[in-house]
Parts: sequence; structure tokens; C-alpha cells
Amino acid sequence: MSNTKTYEKELAFQADRRRATVEFIKVVSDLWYDKSIELVLFRNQLIDRNVSEILNLHEYAGAFVQKPISIFDSVEIAQAINLLNFPPAKLDIGKLTYEYHLEENKYNNATSFVADKLRDAQNSDEITPKDVVLYGFGRIGRLLARELMTRTGTGSQLRLRAIVTRGKVDASVLEKRASLLRNDSVHGDFNGTVTIDEVNSALLINGTTVHVIAADTPEEIDYTEYNINDALIIDNTGAFRDEEALSRHLKAKGADKVLLTAPGKGVPNIVHGVNHNNYDPDTIDIFSAASCTTNAITPVLKAVEDSLGIVHGHLETIHAYTNDQNLVDNMHKKYRRGRAAALNMVITETGAGKAVSKALPSLEGKLTSNAIRVPVPNGSLAILKLEVEKATSVDGFNTIMKKYALEGNLVEQIKYEISDELVSSDIVGSPAPSIYDSKATIVREDGKGLVLYIWYDNEYGYSHQVIRLAKYISKVRRYTYY
Repeated sequence: MSNTKTYEKELAFQADRRRATVEFIKVVSDLWYDKSIELVLFRNQLIDRNVSEILNLHEYAGAFVQKPISIFDSVEIAQAINLLNFPPAKLDIGKLTYEYHLEENKYNNATSFVADKLRDAQNSDEITPKDVVLYGFGRIGRLLARELMTRTGTGSQLRLRAIVTRGKVDASVLEKRASLLRNDSVHGDFNGTVTIDEVNSALLINGTTVHVIAADTPEEIDYTEYNINDALIIDNTGAFRDEEALSRHLKAKGADKVLLTAPGKGVPNIVHGVNHNNYDPDTIDIFSAASCTTNAITPVLKAVEDSLGIVHGHLETIHAYTNDQNLVDNMHKKYRRGRAAALNMVITETGAGKAVSKALPSLEGKLTSNAIRVPVPNGSLAILKLEVEKATSVDGFNTIMKKYALEGNLVEQIKYEISDELVSSDIVGSPAPSIYDSKATIVREDGKGLVLYIWYDNEYGYSHQVIRLAKYISKVRRYTYY
């Protein structure tokens, strides 16, 4: 075949792939907006993705499982899901496509395969939507607002109803809040619309009213005045850290549960996927989502502890600078954090090493930890140096981590990264709180000393963990197939 004919054939194939991707995007949207069924591809979000992004995700998926994951197969599986009458669900089409290839001799077509694999979906419990209030509207609060509004769909799970801020709320303040939500120097523009409603003191996010409430204390608010009832209050301020302070939220009329987006004292500190099932939302009202670093390292540490056993270890986190640090050298209650954040590497402490034991009690007293803040605005790296009981190798340990990333309770938490060139900017926007760098792992010659590199988007990945925990607390988790 001549080079010209080969090239023409390649062009025709690419056109077919892109047409199939357009159809896939339509089915993904129809499932989400008509049936509240969310499709993901090995935990990567598919809603509001463009053609090139979808095709790139398929390339990653194929390399991850070392089997071709074709867009044509994904379309076939997605269409089969759309034909069947499933309740609201979250389904990994990458896993389904992979399994369909492994078991295709057992089924006559994709529809019979999907019907068999997802037969348990019909037994899932009915969901009552939950009102959500964001108490505080900083970095994490705005990312939560973006995600909650982008994933609202038909409103069958979490419904963002209000944002609480300090100080007066007038047109100028509303516009400033709206602008910060629309534009983000790290995460880019919001993929939606944000306007203000001065009369009702609200933001209209994607055309939906979200009240902006001015309050100096939690207990003074009457949420029922805004038709908000039995709400989950997500506290992003960092001002209330212990049970007594956080319980003030529950004195507000219309409040039901409280979730702190920071480590808490005297309340359950939860890393979703690791220890959330230990705490019953029917009997507990106040929860903590721990810290971004704790959410990054705990899933990997659980995989290591369960597979090899941990004798002891040290965590060093190379962390993006935060708003707590000074932009230029100035007074600070902690010496080094007073130095200019964008110009210096700053040694500081982290409680993540001790905090892990709240989720994994078997690691009590086994880990030390420290932190270095570095001049990047987002995207962090945890380095784990571990002594383990059972010997392993780089390939052996990578096999363990791939298994945890593919199946089990930590598939939403651990992303198995296969890139040779991964750097911090590459992981910005990842919904996984823990990104295992398989190419960077070091194993000592005797097999019992490990050095692991765990990347994490300390804003976006953590925000997704908060939302996962919020869904658990609110009892709005749909049927999932991962």
C-alpha cells in the first residue's frame, strides 16, 4: 500500500473515532441529565469533556490495563446502559469494557452483558436529596461549589443551597464572590455560568439560586427562612476545629450535620475509602475530612500495611504554599512561615504522620513526619520511606498498587500513574487524592525498605474526598460499579 493510501486510511479512521466520540459524549450526557447515571473511565470524569480529552482518557485506560480500550467499545457499552432501566448510579465504563472483552464469549451482545453485570443495581435504596451549605468560601469552598454545581444533574444527591460569609453582602461583594468563582488562577475558568441576584442576595450558578448569607456566628442563622432544611453544613473556615465549636452549627435552625474540611479534635477524622464505614451517620452528627496530606498518604499506607506490614516509616511532604504563609517577608506566629512563600522553600511541620493512626490504628506511633512548603501554588508530593515486614521488589510492589487501583475499596482514592515524565503541574485537576508514581518507586536490595512517591492536588483531589464523604454522611451514595 502506498504512503498516500496509508495516510488516507489513517485520516478516515481518525474521523470515525471522533464521530464515535461525539456519540459517546451525547450518551454520557443523556444518561446523566435524564437518568442520573454518571459514567466514569477508570474513575476519570467524563461529563463536560471534549472529544480530544475523551480520546486521551481512552489511551491512558488502555495503557493502564495493558489491553486496548476502544472508544467504539465504550459507545456500545454506554448505549446498552442507556437501553436498560437502571436507577441512579455511578458506573466505570472502563472496567465494564475491559470485562466485556475478557468475557465476551459468555454473552450474545453488550446489552445482555450489561444487564448481567449490573443486575444488583435494581436493589439499590432510594435516595433523598440533601441540602448543603458552604460555611466559608475560600479555596476549598469555591472548588466544592464548582464541583457540586457541575455535578448537580437532576438534583438527586447533594444540592448546594447557600454560602455563608462574614461581613455585609451587597452588590459589590456578590460580584467579587462571583468573579472568584468564575476565574481561578490555578484551576482555570469555571465551566458554567455565574451571575448575581442582588435583590435576593444570591449567586445564580448555572441558573440555580445559591443564597449568600452574612453571619458572624453559626448559631444566629435560620436556614429555614431560605427553605433550607436538614442541611449538611460544610465548614471551610478553619475557625472551628473541635467538637464544642463545631456543635454551634447544629444550633442553627435547619442544620442537621456538620463536616469540617480540616483535621478536627474530638470528632471522627475520616479518610473516605479507608475508615468511613466505621462511623454511622445515623448516630454521629459531626465529622472531619482530615487534611489533604492525610487523604493522600493514608490510602497508600493501608495498601502497604495490608499487603506487607509496616514496621516504621517517615513522611516528608513537599507541599505547595498556602494562604497561611506570607507573600512577602513579614511577621508570622511561626518563624519560617513568615518568609516570602513564592521565593523560598520553607521547612515546617505537619501532623499527617500522627493523623494517619486515626484512620489506621495499627500505625499508631510508627510514623514520623515533616513538611517543606515550596514555591508552587498547587500540586504537592508526599515521600514515604517505609520499613516493611515482608520483602518485595519494584515490580512486585507495583503489582500490589495496580491491584488496589483497579479493584476494592480504594479505587476512587488511588490513581496508578504510568508516565515517565510526571511533574507537579501534571496532577493539577486530578480527582484522586493519592496518585502513586509507579516509575519513581525505590526498593532496597533486601526488599524491606521502600521509598514511595505520592502526588496529590492538595486542593482539587482533597475537595473530591470531601464530596465523597459528604455523600456518605448524607446517605446519597448511588449504586456504584468500579
